[in-house]
Amino acid sequence: MISRPATAILALLALLGAACSHSAAPHKLSIAAASDLQFALADGARQFHQRHPQTTLAIDYGSSGNFYAQIRNGAPFDLFLSADLQYPRALVQDGVVRAGSVFVYANGRLAVWVPASSPFDPATALRDPAVRRIAIANPQHAPYGRAAEAALRHMGIYDSVAPKLVLGEDISQTLQFVQSGAADAGIVALSLALAPTVRPQGRYWEVPLESYPKMEQGGVILKESTAAREFRDWLLGPAGRCLLQQYGFSLPGD
Repeated sequence: MISRPATAILALLALLGAACSHSAAPHKLSIAAASDLQFALADGARQFHQRHPQTTLAIDYGSSGNFYAQIRNGAPFDLFLSADLQYPRALVQDGVVRAGSVFVYANGRLAVWVPASSPFDPATALRDPAVRRIAIANPQHAPYGRAAEAALRHMGIYDSVAPKLVLGEDISQTLQFVQSGAADAGIVALSLALAPTVRPQGRYWEVPLESYPKMEQGGVILKESTAAREFRDWLLGPAGRCLLQQYGFSLPGD
């Protein structure tokens, strides 16, 4: 027969074991991320997982506007990283997330990109009459598309190039159009032009910042959890800020 003290000790050990098992349980964090983050977050996911091995990131990339619509319809994401602040703020106004949950993590930047084999200079391609197709993201739901349209208008060439425009579903598809030859040049995210796998494939010219409205990129936690808060804090902390700068993003306040 086991004595009462021994029984109490065994019960305590069982509770401690259960607590340890619970704290070490793996957690999958589902993130809806703007396409301009595709390469930066591929690096970021590895760095974050090294610091938080209990958390695995499942990241879907796409158009911020499409993600906004999906989230409003109940898509089961834990965190949303938009290419602008409009959509996270709209989720607050819609009552989907609580007020005060929105954060700014970076400022996006535009670049004109052409393949390495292209005869066109990215700095003059938008005005070159020999350029037949120019790819931009769809302004209807992609913040980079709206910024590209604003830049073209600022340069005074929108009306002349409008017939040449090829619209990508998001900024990633916009780059793919130029890579595949479906367009001669594209206005893409600087973060994509600087990606290690993309940079050797082409040449880029950074669009002057005064040509388009400031692109503040915002995020919001959709489902509160320790893992979601840890990732947000990592992204806004020194490691995340360094990574974003490496991929051509400006930081809040710049």
